Amino acid sequence: MNFIIKYLLLAVAVMFGAKYLTGIKVDTFQTSLLVALAMGFVNTFVKPVVKLLSFPITLMTLGLFSLVINIVLVYVVAHFVHGFTVTGFVPPLLFSFGISIVSTVLGWFLD
Repeated sequence: MNFIIKYLLLAVAVMFGAKYLTGIKVDTFQTSLLVALAMGFVNTFVKPVVKLLSFPITLMTLGLFSLVINIVLVYVVAHFVHGFTVTGFVPPLLFSFGISIVSTVLGWFLD
């Protein structure tokens, strides 16, 4: 039950981000549900592998390359979820920060 509540609230956060960030567009609430699920999948399975493979460059840039990884992962989700479009550099960065914060807070209360 907590899983469903968490992803519904993440979908609301996706809609909120799309409303207030100019480079993020989400067509419908169903699309935002798919984005929330896809972001969860990407952050759980793909991101650790990418971070492991990019560890040397992340170390050389003192961790700043992890910001680029977050942006690329948002673009990957936008590529696979129709109705979710992303443009620019800063909007997906802020979007990934916002989703991460909301996910962390929801994890504190719902897990």
